[in-house]
Amino acid sequence: MKGAALLAGGLLTWELLSRLGPWPRWLFPGPAAVASSLVAMGADGRLGAAVLRSLGRLAQGYSLSVAIGVPLGVATARSALVRTAVRPVVLGMQALPSICWLPLAILWFGLSEAAILFVVVMGSLLAVAIGTEDAVSSVDPILLRAAGTLGIRGPRFYYGVLLPGALPGVLTGLKLGWSFAWRALMAGELLFVAGGLGQLLQAGRELLDAAQVMGVMVAIVAIGMTVDRVLFRVLELRVRRRWGLVEAAAA
Repeated sequence: MKGAALLAGGLLTWELLSRLGPWPRWLFPGPAAVASSLVAMGADGRLGAAVLRSLGRLAQGYSLSVAIGVPLGVATARSALVRTAVRPVVLGMQALPSICWLPLAILWFGLSEAAILFVVVMGSLLAVAIGTEDAVSSVDPILLRAAGTLGIRGPRFYYGVLLPGALPGVLTGLKLGWSFAWRALMAGELLFVAGGLGQLLQAGRELLDAAQVMGVMVAIVAIGMTVDRVLFRVLELRVRRRWGLVEAAAA
């Protein structure tokens, strides 16, 4: 009930600003105009095609980030040599906004799908690696000593002890990496005419259609919230229940 009241209040404020604010209505459309634009884009297929195109790119780039970032994070946490050589570089590059990779992506790959995927990977890889490193470093040392006493080593140690023990923290890093990948993708899709939600944003700007621009922004936020609540929140809750961490997290 409280959430619905806050949403209604936000929409009402938005409508009042559209009608009474200092901007013309074509430049700051109200929620009804934005909703109408969303319906129109959905009816003619533009919105659905753009969503599928963007999610396909996201799946490719994010999968690469996870495949590289998780082993890198484990190696950084477990090896003093890797930590000394790699960790300062990873931390330094993490401070670099993902949009800064766009010029380099264009120089290396041109205006291509590879350029967009490169931006997505570089936008999320480092967050996944740092989150994994922190999670692995936080595993209870008693658990690791017990595994060593029992002679558990090699792949059995990593897949049966270390990664399961670090899984709650790894999931947090994966969720953070996904949010960075989603933002990097939207920046990358502004590069050139390649479909996707970023291209719909660009088309709205070129047509001076603020309702379309804001409608696509609403769609981007809705997709982000849906993935967070449906996928990551469910996974985190199941893992925390399995590990007996739900009460601690709630507290």
